[in-house]
Amino acid sequence: QVQLVESGGGLVQAGGSLRLSCAAGGPVNGLNMAWFRQAPGKEREFVAAITSGVPMTVYADSLKGRFTISRDNAKNTVALQMGSLKPEDTAEYYCAGSWLWAGPHTNYDYWGQGTQVTVSS
Repeated sequence: QVQLVESGGGLVQAGGSLRLSCAAGGPVNGLNMAWFRQAPGKEREFVAAITSGVPMTVYADSLKGRFTISRDNAKNTVALQMGSLKPEDTAEYYCAGSWLWAGPHTNYDYWGQGTQVTVSS
C-alpha cells in the first residue's frame, strides 16, 4: 500500500498560479502518477499523468499549456504547476498512482485525500 498526501491547495485569484505537491509514503519511481480533479456536482476528471521511468506526460486537452506535471523520484514527490488559473479550475485535486499505465482513466491503484483549490474571479 502506498499512501499519497497532497498539499499546496488554497485560494487564488483568477490569473494566478499555484503549485500542488503529492508526497508518497514510499518510492514512486516505479509508479505511474496522475492528477485528477472533481468540482462540486461533477464527475472526477483527468488533469495530467506522468509515466514511471523516463517521464512522458499526458494532459487533458483543455488544460494543455496551463498545467505542468513533474516528478522528483529522489524526493518521492509529484507536482502539478498550475498557471493562468480560472474560476472553473476550482475543484478538489487528487493525486493518484498506479503500477500499470492508466493514463486518463480512473483505475489507479492509489489515491490521495485531495487538496482544495479555489479560484476567485
